[in-house]
Amino acid sequence: MRILVIEDDTDLAQFICKGLKEEGYAVDLAGDGEEGLDFALANPYDLLIVDIMLPKLDGLTACRRLRASGNMVPVLLMTARNTVEDKISGFDTGADQFLTKPFAFAELLARIRALLRRGSLQPDVTHLKVADLELDLVSRRVWRRGKEIVLTNKEFALLEYLLRNQNRVLTRTSIIDHVWGLAHDPMTNIVDVHIRALRTKIDCHASPSLIATVRGVGYMLKVGE
Repeated sequence: MRILVIEDDTDLAQFICKGLKEEGYAVDLAGDGEEGLDFALANPYDLLIVDIMLPKLDGLTACRRLRASGNMVPVLLMTARNTVEDKISGFDTGADQFLTKPFAFAELLARIRALLRRGSLQPDVTHLKVADLELDLVSRRVWRRGKEIVLTNKEFALLEYLLRNQNRVLTRTSIIDHVWGLAHDPMTNIVDVHIRALRTKIDCHASPSLIATVRGVGYMLKVGE
């Protein structure tokens, strides 16, 4: 899943981005509201984390303009103030949730999971399951035929993206966008390398094979005929 963090406090921004990357998320960072809005309008994010007090364009205005464009990506606003008036202003701009600074990173993760579930086609799900393959979004564990499979963070993120889009062809570019983010060259073979690793762990000793190659396009998690 791909997240955009819009935060001008360098130390806090790096702390958030480092923690999210360690959890397997693809993360992009913008240091002001104008840059963040440009990123959000140009790229397919699953979630935005936006500070309210930003240079060039404040977080509330950025959120308002984002919604005016028709973009309904979930938005988590961060604020150092916790007044009812602030929250009302934020919700009026189209924000989905608030997080008051300072906060525990575990609370941020919990709010992210809740917002991603809300934006999902299956909003209450904490598990993704296809055939005999099961993925737990909270514990970040995977099983096939009841046997646990150990995945790296990026393998888990890739498998989650495939599961959320089962029977849909995903291009290499879209996979890079959602699993690795802007920092990676779209011409790299990183997707193919991780797909091979996933197949070794998921499909090698089980039937049917779930991960299919669509030649010249990309990959899909294929279920049924």
